[in-house]
Amino acid sequence: MVAQSLLAAISAEAAKYNARPISAKISCGRLYSINEEILCFAFEALAKGTPCEGLRLMIEQKPLQVKCRNCDKTFEVDINSEINCPGCGSSDLDMLPDSPLLLEEIELEEKD
Repeated sequence: MVAQSLLAAISAEAAKYNARPISAKISCGRLYSINEEILCFAFEALAKGTPCEGLRLMIEQKPLQVKCRNCDKTFEVDINSEINCPGCGSSDLDMLPDSPLLLEEIELEEKD
């Protein structure tokens, strides 16, 4: 489903400019359940025979962020370690919403 949506969005954008897409960058949060290997495999399979065939798909995972309830500092965290505010040392924190899946950029080249 995600790969199909990406293929449709990239294809539509390329068609607007009468161009061929050569790469695309997507981003998502760390908690977003995207398996990069599976997504790339599915996209590659769906793109066969389309203008997106051979497109290089880059995936960036955005870090988790929390906000300190004590001093309001917002900072990135690693969920595999103990988390304390770097500003005041407090562990009274709110996790901010995870970054959504976004199609951030598409690199196009003119068709011959």
